[in-house]
Amino acid sequence: MSMLAKWMIVSLFVLPQLAGATGIDITLKDMDGRDRNVKEFIGQGKWTVVAVWESNCTICNQEIHQMSFFHAAHKNKDAIVLGISIDGKARKQQALGFIQEHGLEFTNLLAELPQIQQFGGGPFMGTPTFYIYSPKGKLRAYQAGPVTQEQIEQYMAKGARDPG
Repeated sequence: MSMLAKWMIVSLFVLPQLAGATGIDITLKDMDGRDRNVKEFIGQGKWTVVAVWESNCTICNQEIHQMSFFHAAHKNKDAIVLGISIDGKARKQQALGFIQEHGLEFTNLLAELPQIQQFGGGPFMGTPTFYIYSPKGKLRAYQAGPVTQEQIEQYMAKGARDPG
């Protein structure tokens, strides 16, 4: 079964209960140590892809470029990427190294592992994990494991009929 098909299954069966959930309110630290609420990014009229990563995650290191390509292609149009590092405060330097090494130009915040559960979508399975929020801030999809720019674009195209 393809990754997109698995993602759609999660979207169809797990997320309907969450579709009405809006107003996510999580405050995390940015890489300069300032408090940032994810509400600054989610539900602001664009699709938001929250990419949860960890600096020592092999798959994250191999696949994060997909999110860079996606963000560059969409940031001035219809979508953004918000990176969330679960390296936490204790491994902030490693997170900064990951951002620099991969040339990430989208905003990245630091989280502690328990904070990730607040994003919804069920139990956190590991990195990478992706949450897709509609332009109005509703959680529309959750994917544990890698995802490509093309898969996200396909999902957004289907979701554009009901961007809620």
